Amino acid sequence: MDFQISNTHINPAWLAMIGFVVGVFGGFFGVGGSFLAGPALFGLGVPMNFVVGTDLAHIVGKSIVAARKHGSLGNIDLKLACFMVLGTIGGVEMGAQLIQYLKKTAHIDLVVGASFILLLLAISGFMAWESWKTLRMPRAQKGAEKVMEQAPSKRDISAFQSIAKAIQRFGLPPFINLPVSGLKRVSIWSIIMVALIGGFFSGFLGGGAGYIRMPAMVYLLGVPTHVAIGTDLFEIIISAGYGTLTHALKGNVDILIALIMHTGAAVGAQIGATMTQYFTGVLIRATFIPLPLIGAAIILHGLLTHHPGQR
Repeated sequence: MDFQISNTHINPAWLAMIGFVVGVFGGFFGVGGSFLAGPALFGLGVPMNFVVGTDLAHIVGKSIVAARKHGSLGNIDLKLACFMVLGTIGGVEMGAQLIQYLKKTAHIDLVVGASFILLLLAISGFMAWESWKTLRMPRAQKGAEKVMEQAPSKRDISAFQSIAKAIQRFGLPPFINLPVSGLKRVSIWSIIMVALIGGFFSGFLGGGAGYIRMPAMVYLLGVPTHVAIGTDLFEIIISAGYGTLTHALKGNVDILIALIMHTGAAVGAQIGATMTQYFTGVLIRATFIPLPLIGAAIILHGLLTHHPGQR
């Protein structure tokens, strides 16, 4: 099938399948799935600027479905999500402007692709180390973590809980309480900074950048994994929605590709969201580790095989 906007030819079945797989992973890990969807689109021959914009468009619908499911499970901290929006919008626009600048050069695929690869490798490596440290905790601490995961008002016990405590202790005022996340004193600026960074990568690399924001909420803010997943999906609706709009105005969205992907993603997102109830936080984080590596491998393959978008 020919897609005139992005000037590509792709089998729609592949797009629906990618959407379904990304939907399952997105609903389960609380991320938009751009760490897989973006590389997959790039591997199918979509130029990088359309990869970013189109991925954002398809992420919106999938995240709405997944967020509704997580909302029914009590995994969304609406207060936290609303404050994160303040930083997300600015970050998304910064990333989109950088893409717009790179479109004027001959190296957009190389720059964005290499940035994506380095980021995915860093995230996978960091989470592998943290999960290994957490799994090696004494049995008593693991039991405490399981109890806390079953009570969303309590924080995760992880190897990096001390980092979250330090940020909360030395953060700048004003401070807020987040009862759903079990946090009694968090600096608004810490929340905005996490959202700003996530928003930037959303606008620059596509998707909702949950692969940045979800781990950041767990490790830096101290939000329980299940609540971080649901809250991030809710926040992705806003960040990806704004990102879709700004990239559409810049001519970077192939809406037909996005709609076909959403047909599979809508089903997969509900399955993934339901699956989170059967895993503890540390197991969810550990299972996430190989996925960024897969995305990095797909992008690297596209760069090494002279992806058409580089011309």
